[in-house]
Amino acid sequence: MRLDKYLADLQVGTRKEIKEMIRKGLVTVNGEIEKDPGTSVSGEEGIICDGEPMEYQEYVYYMMNKPEGVITATEDSHQETVLDLLPERRRKDLFPVGRLDKDTKGLLLITNDGQLAHRLLSPKHHVEKTYEAWIEGLVTKLDVDRFARGVELEDFKAMPARLEILQTYVSQQDQMENKSYVRVTIHEGKFHQIKRMFEAQHKKVAALKRISMGPLTLDPDLPEGEFRELTPEEVAALKEVE
Repeated sequence: MRLDKYLADLQVGTRKEIKEMIRKGLVTVNGEIEKDPGTSVSGEEGIICDGEPMEYQEYVYYMMNKPEGVITATEDSHQETVLDLLPERRRKDLFPVGRLDKDTKGLLLITNDGQLAHRLLSPKHHVEKTYEAWIEGLVTKLDVDRFARGVELEDFKAMPARLEILQTYVSQQDQMENKSYVRVTIHEGKFHQIKRMFEAQHKKVAALKRISMGPLTLDPDLPEGEFRELTPEEVAALKEVE
C-alpha cells in the first residue's frame, strides 16, 4: 500500500499532515529517508516516523468491558459510543461485533476483521452468547423448561436457550421485591431478545451483562469501560469457530 495510507491507518495524523511529514524527511524506510508519500510498502519494512517505530497489523482485536449508558455504534453526534472509549489515536476501520443495548454491559469484541465478524454473527454458525442477569420476580423450573423449548414471541420463535438459576432472593415483606440471578445462553442476537423472552414469562430484566461469546470469555480483571488486545490464543480460538 502507499506509505501515506500505511501511516494514516496507524493514526499518525491526517493524510495531509502525513504527506507534509514525509516531505520534510521525518519518515525513514529501512533506514533511508523517504520523501515520496506514494512509495509502495508492504508493512514488512522498518518504518520510523518522527523517531517512532511503526508496526502495522492488518487486523486488530480488542476485548471491551462495555459499561451501561454507552451505545454500540461506530459514531453518534449526540451519544457516547463504544469507540469513543478507545484512545483518540485509533484505527478508523474498527467496529463492534454485534451490539449490546445501551443499558447492557459486559463483553464486546471490537475489530476490523470483517470476515471473522460475519462468521461470529451468522445465524448458521449458532455461536453461543452467555449473559448473567438480575430478574424482577422468581425464576422457576417452569421458566427453565420454556426457555429450553424455545420461547414464542410476537414476531418469531426464539431458538431453544439454556436458562440457569444461580440465586433467588425472596422478600418476606413484599413479593414485588423478589429477585432472581440467572445465566442465559442463546444462539441468536435479535433486538432485545433476552428482555423479550423474560417479558413473555411476565418477568422483567433489571440488569443484563454479557460474559461470553463463543470461546471468548470476559476477562474478570478488566474494569468496566476498559479494553485490552486479545491474546494470540483468544484470536486463534475465535478463528476456529465453525
